[in-house]
Amino acid sequence: MNQLTSLSMPESEAARATAERRSQHLVTAFVVTGLLFMLLPGTFLGVWNLLSISEKHQPSSIPQAWIQAHGQAQIFGWIGSFILGIGFYSLTKMRSTRDFPTLAAWMVWALWTVGVAARWLGGVTGDAWRVTLPLSGLLQLTAFVLFFFSVPKHKPNSAEEKKSEVWMRLVFASTLVFLVALVANCALLFRQGVVENSPALPHVTDQQFVVLAVWGILVPTIWGFNARWLPIFLGLRPPSKRLLYAAYDFSLIGIGATLLSWLPVAAVAFLIASLLAIEALRVWEQSINSPKLVNVDRRFPFFVRFAYVWLLASSLLGVAAVAWDTSGGIWGASRHAITVGYVAAMVFAIGQRVLPAFCGMRVLWSTKLMFGSLALLFLGCFLRVLAEPLAYEQIWAPAWKLLPVSAIIELSAVTLFALNMAVTLLQPPAHLRAQPAARGRS
Repeated sequence: MNQLTSLSMPESEAARATAERRSQHLVTAFVVTGLLFMLLPGTFLGVWNLLSISEKHQPSSIPQAWIQAHGQAQIFGWIGSFILGIGFYSLTKMRSTRDFPTLAAWMVWALWTVGVAARWLGGVTGDAWRVTLPLSGLLQLTAFVLFFFSVPKHKPNSAEEKKSEVWMRLVFASTLVFLVALVANCALLFRQGVVENSPALPHVTDQQFVVLAVWGILVPTIWGFNARWLPIFLGLRPPSKRLLYAAYDFSLIGIGATLLSWLPVAAVAFLIASLLAIEALRVWEQSINSPKLVNVDRRFPFFVRFAYVWLLASSLLGVAAVAWDTSGGIWGASRHAITVGYVAAMVFAIGQRVLPAFCGMRVLWSTKLMFGSLALLFLGCFLRVLAEPLAYEQIWAPAWKLLPVSAIIELSAVTLFALNMAVTLLQPPAHLRAQPAARGRS
């Protein structure tokens, strides 16, 4: 019996290594796809939109379908692709078997990529949008359902896993909301293709959907992974489960109030959720252990902590928008503060920390580019959040000239991030890069 066990061990390890390589290849494909959506349909179109608005001093000077296509590319094409890739990567870390669902995983990638691309093309070009929009919604929903049933529902067994249960529950809850959002997206796009006369969703419906996506999917996912990683990366105390669950509950209240058009209630709920999350994750507390700064910029802890300033700023601007917004400027600043200042900054900071390892145990190519991308992102976001209310609300006319400046700065930040990640993925894994040096020393 012992002999049989010993003979089977190399086979088991080989199967594990094969599954690991397959998951790394897949997450790399999702990351590269997300980077392409971030750069071209996402950021580039967003910059183009903002330049047109700034030139004409009129937010309605460009088609709403373009703005919505930009938002869809950013939320689903960029962040959504990253979420799916990381979700599949977790398969080889959590499931008891060594089989990786290679065929299903690549089917999800193909369906998701085509679906997001069709949504963007239908909104921007207007060609055959009555077909491409419903088809895109169906393809994205099909891809996610296939993903949902491919990823195992992990149940924590060890005491250590049970301590981390809060992050697992938040990530799983955001996954369920992701599914709900895609069902709603599919239904809205089918209705749009059959009944309406434009590829653009009604403004109120679109804004409600954005709130569902941001506060129901992106923000809780970040909170969940922050609860898992920040005690390690920043040396913080473990998060407060009770406060983090309360933060999530208030975010759900805010989403429900938004869908019911109770905007004052929603704004206050999101503000409370932000304050509770900051307290629960202890991001503004002093570290009790040394931060893990190997292969990342040494200012990594500052950028992570400052991202939560943007989360709070977004919530405060939301409260201000309820009271004083007349032309969408304060609402726009609030939305930009959370999507760029918080969500994108977290991806730039945490992503450059973990994605190289997920994509084949690589090392980030340049910590200087990491710093440059984050510094430019925060600068561009600051100018945009400052200028948008002043310009849109007709408070200070020169603010219109700041908007294109902010757009170019943010485009530069995104380009640096994409360049750093692309070159990182083109480099051989860390252990292979070290081999020639090791052979030379032997």
